[in-house]
Amino acid sequence: MTDPLLSRRGLVRYGAYSAGAAALGGVAACWDRLTAADIPGRDDGSLVIATLGSAFDSKARRALRDGFQKAHPGIKLRINAVQAYDWSDFFSKILTQIAAGTAPDVVYVATEGVQLFAQRLGVPFDKWVRRDAAELREYFNDVHPSLVESMMYEGSLYQLPVEFNAADMYLNKNRLGRAGADFPAADWTRDEFTDLLRAMKRTSGDGFIPYFWANRLWGGVVPWLFANGTNILTESKAPGGDWLWRTFYPEARHSRGGGYRWTTPAADSDRVAEVYDYLASLVKDGLCTRPEGGDGRNLVGVFSSGRVGATPAGGFWAGGLHLAGMKPADYDVQYFPRWRTRRHQFGAAGYAVLRTSKKQDEAWEFIKYTIRKDTLAELFAANQTTPARRSMVDAARYRKTGPAHWQIFYDTLDKIPETGPIPAPPQVNEVEQLLIKHTGTALASAGAVRPALRRLQGDLEKAMEREL
Repeated sequence: MTDPLLSRRGLVRYGAYSAGAAALGGVAACWDRLTAADIPGRDDGSLVIATLGSAFDSKARRALRDGFQKAHPGIKLRINAVQAYDWSDFFSKILTQIAAGTAPDVVYVATEGVQLFAQRLGVPFDKWVRRDAAELREYFNDVHPSLVESMMYEGSLYQLPVEFNAADMYLNKNRLGRAGADFPAADWTRDEFTDLLRAMKRTSGDGFIPYFWANRLWGGVVPWLFANGTNILTESKAPGGDWLWRTFYPEARHSRGGGYRWTTPAADSDRVAEVYDYLASLVKDGLCTRPEGGDGRNLVGVFSSGRVGATPAGGFWAGGLHLAGMKPADYDVQYFPRWRTRRHQFGAAGYAVLRTSKKQDEAWEFIKYTIRKDTLAELFAANQTTPARRSMVDAARYRKTGPAHWQIFYDTLDKIPETGPIPAPPQVNEVEQLLIKHTGTALASAGAVRPALRRLQGDLEKAMEREL
């Protein structure tokens, strides 16, 4: 999943409104005087696909369009690459387009938006998956059931995952060598992680940060919450989906459900406080800085230049660090440190079909085309993510970029069965804003953790009670 977040901004505020107009037609300055019919290409009969601009480069988008047109010459296709800062900005712009009557037919949606789109905007895939089960069997055989379950909502399937990223731990091997430290074992612990940070700090000068993380929903505090067997929202599973598990994953049917539910806030629990106390101790001891907000793009630069020793990231960093000039021998990746559990968090992404679309059957043909192995190979040639297909995560993919332990990207699912998606209820927009706000406050000063978590708890309770 590239670097995902759902809207931290108002869904239809003026900034997102005009930016959405710019993305569609480059006409933000006169948007208020336009109608949907004025947008170039709006009524040309095409199946319209909206993707995050940074998710795929122009070459990959052309390959997707041309390949689909060749396979389905009777369906005109237009791919709109919506230029957005991150997933939050992207979703705001999509919601703006819907409100303006210029909705696409298909939208690329990350975990953060799955339940929002499913509850209010999306079409369940159940009837098509049942009908085309024989055709889809090869795909499901190649995709971990956890990814599929994360795309379900209240018993129905709303997306087919094409990519994902789990939060593993990247390590700068040059800094490990300077500290005289061996590469950690797969079952290393939180305390061993702390000892490693101390060793890197002792052997490095000013300006070096042993551990750095971005304040956000994916890859922020959540991996530590999962490792400590807790969460900010109570997690359970919806009933339903048995037909899917019986058909494609019979061995897993008794452990799967109809999608995740995140309900009662639990931010003021003792285990959540333990996590924040631990992170506060790292800040106090100079082993990490207070986390920054944003999508973490600056991390590639500071990590590749040797200013950071360790940071949580997913398979998307393999391509990013390669482009930043890091050689495979300069870095590696290991599982996130174990605490009470080994549970990891992930985020995934796939295409959702909107209820407003008048081309839903054509949209389903596009969905099936996007999950083909040859299609994904072209889309992800730059190694900018972890493909949802297990067979694509192989030595050939990481030969040029690294890391040496590339197997853990998919093993985080295959070998750690409790690994699950980040908490993303339909109210995720507000949940994320509150998490970011109160995490920053909790780590700002000594003694701030518990007051900040009490405020987080109260604000989450109000947010989860509100209807969207």
